[in-house]
Amino acid sequence: MGQHARVGACGVSPRPRRSHASYDESDVRVRPGRGTRPRSKIRPAHSGAVPGMVVAVDRGRYTCVIGDDDQVVTAMTARELGRKAVVVGDRVGLVGDVSGGAGTLARIVRVHPRTSVLRRTADDDDDVERVIVANASHLVIVAAVADPEPRPRLIDRCLVAAFDSGMTPLLCVTKSDIGDPSELVGMYAPLDVPTVVTGAHDEQGIAQLRDALNGEISVLVGHSGVGKSTLVNALVPGSDRAIGAVNVVTGRGRHTSTSAVALRLPDGGWVIDTPGIRSFGLAHVDPSTFITAFADLAAETDECPRGCTHGAGEPECALDDAREAGRLDPARIDSFRRLLASRERQAGD
Repeated sequence: MGQHARVGACGVSPRPRRSHASYDESDVRVRPGRGTRPRSKIRPAHSGAVPGMVVAVDRGRYTCVIGDDDQVVTAMTARELGRKAVVVGDRVGLVGDVSGGAGTLARIVRVHPRTSVLRRTADDDDDVERVIVANASHLVIVAAVADPEPRPRLIDRCLVAAFDSGMTPLLCVTKSDIGDPSELVGMYAPLDVPTVVTGAHDEQGIAQLRDALNGEISVLVGHSGVGKSTLVNALVPGSDRAIGAVNVVTGRGRHTSTSAVALRLPDGGWVIDTPGIRSFGLAHVDPSTFITAFADLAAETDECPRGCTHGAGEPECALDDAREAGRLDPARIDSFRRLLASRERQAGD
């Protein structure tokens, strides 16, 4: 067969075949693998992001409010923010569909700098920190007079966390209608921590608490069953937070709040209800900073020997000298040392 017979149907001669020996590296076509495409370091500025506040978190979905009219928007986080980067109380920037309509989903692309962070660890030797809320100004430590019994060590730990985060602590003693709150209140009087006492149908106590929290962002922390949700229902009418009972055998409350939720107060400000806790690890707090929360005690420690922790049993601690000289209230020193000692103990016992 002649050479012209090898012409294709379109009149174009096929490419001549090459022997294996004539191929070189330039003939190899490499297909790039997945994930090998270079990424740009330039991220979108999202200059048009709408500011909002996160008020609830549920399985990867974030409920946010926009503006003073409480327009509610459901959002997810941008991939670059990572997991667990957003918590209740965060001020964020939102893009996408921020109409709040049914079935819409916005995207959180920015988390603004936090003014405060309340965090805890599971135990004192746990390196994993858990952020509870962000940007709260007040930490309301809720403890019941009875049912369940108050646990001062947990209160101490919460006070340390408040001092460490720069939040203003407030002790709220509940259920005064079934027990005498004077012993618990007197225990913390030397710390000069603001205290509110409430009981069933105690309108005066609720009014005092409301006055203390108006215009602020406050988070309620305490054991299950101490009455946090009851307080929220009284502070925010219509919130209808679930209320649980205390187990008569264990003395422990049942978790009625499963996640933190922020609710706007009628006269301004926010109150954040949190699930009941049974431990409050302080692995993230440096014990040497505890003394800064007690200015009157700190002023006496200049004469302490180098390396003094100011704890009970420290030789030549100036706090003991000040106690003997009558310059400091013994109850005040004991309160501080209880806080210091609580750092080394397991919470919730």
